[in-house]
Amino acid sequence: MHSRGNPPVISAAGKLTQLFSERHGEVRQRSAYDSGLILVSLALMSIGLIIVTSASMPVADRLFDNPFHFAIRHGIYLTAATATALVVMQLPMSFWRMSNPYLLLVGLGMLIAVLLIGRNVNGSTRWLVLGPITIQAAEPAKLFFFAYLAGYLVRRYEEVTENIKGFIKPLAVFLILAGLLLLQPDLGTVVVMFATTIGLLFLAGAKLWQFFALVFGGLVLVVGLIVFEEYRMQRVISFLDPWADPFGSGYQLTQSLMAYGRGNWFGQGLGNSLQKLEFLPEAHTDFVMAILAEELGFVGVMTVLMLILWMVVRALQLGNRALQAERPFDGYMAYSIGIWFSFQTAVNIGASAGILPTKGLTLPLVSYGGSSLIIMACAVAILLRIDFELRMDGVQAIDRGRKPRLSHKPSTHSGATESAKKKVKGMLDDVAGGAEDD
Repeated sequence: MHSRGNPPVISAAGKLTQLFSERHGEVRQRSAYDSGLILVSLALMSIGLIIVTSASMPVADRLFDNPFHFAIRHGIYLTAATATALVVMQLPMSFWRMSNPYLLLVGLGMLIAVLLIGRNVNGSTRWLVLGPITIQAAEPAKLFFFAYLAGYLVRRYEEVTENIKGFIKPLAVFLILAGLLLLQPDLGTVVVMFATTIGLLFLAGAKLWQFFALVFGGLVLVVGLIVFEEYRMQRVISFLDPWADPFGSGYQLTQSLMAYGRGNWFGQGLGNSLQKLEFLPEAHTDFVMAILAEELGFVGVMTVLMLILWMVVRALQLGNRALQAERPFDGYMAYSIGIWFSFQTAVNIGASAGILPTKGLTLPLVSYGGSSLIIMACAVAILLRIDFELRMDGVQAIDRGRKPRLSHKPSTHSGATESAKKKVKGMLDDVAGGAEDD
């Protein structure tokens, strides 16, 4: 209460807000988190739950006498993924900046443990069994490696862009991880990690000849791995002409192509797929997009692709904003997640549509699989945390817990920022231009 004629008493917080408004304009009330990114993630998870339920019912009924067995498990995975993401969102980006070398060691340890005590399924040893929990070690290893690579590019930016030794060091770490993954064997994860690595090095400002040499060398190694492994060579042959042996090596791909063909524009209707009646193996995991195409048609496929594209573009935009705000680690981390999601989506859908050889990679946030779903949700949570800290900059003090950022080399950091910003801006402009042309 104040007496008539006397000015109202303003609290200290009110005075600060008033001073800030006078200097910077009216303070706008805005959400602390990117609601669009949250809604798109939830939409992909919801679509995944619906399609996994539909695709898995016949095989679940035969194996477990319960058509909702896989649907219930997928629901549990979604709950665990959401809970884990909420925890990760509370971790400041300084945690990832400081702990990424130790997280990389954890990832290496898990990959070694898989080879020693892992569970073998269909000829592949990829899973660690901890009581009722089964972990696919390659999934956290991917996230930890990308965090390490982002930290390395910040710590050794000048070496990466000016010294061949600095460029090769992260590749040596990648080769160690790739060797462990190939022993499982898991070539698909190696290809995704390699694509993300070269993409991030390119955006960070690596020399063009180094980039092309790395791409050429990687292609040669992948071709060698395919040629000298009979089952991989058989996959490529069946991919080139699946109809040559439609009931043998080309069976899975021909059944998937039939599902795409039956989908037409609007699909056969939810639950009306024929291929899921155990004609198409792994219908609820690696080939979930084929069932989605059959039941929801071209419109359903494009809806999922546009949602994932929105998320990828958002990640690249966040990377640009982080670099502009002098947060290089956050920027490179956002870039790596965007490249990772886009390439893994391309491989999954390309394999089921006959564009690429068959590889066992999940569709981000959609396919059945606990480890993949939880790690992908954590990646989205990291994007949300990056966005949150960018929104809070200038509004309240955030303890970033970081060392002075290359203060003795201002030109180096500005070069990194400008190089990555220009490259990503060009890609985003191309995406926007393509949308306008369409």
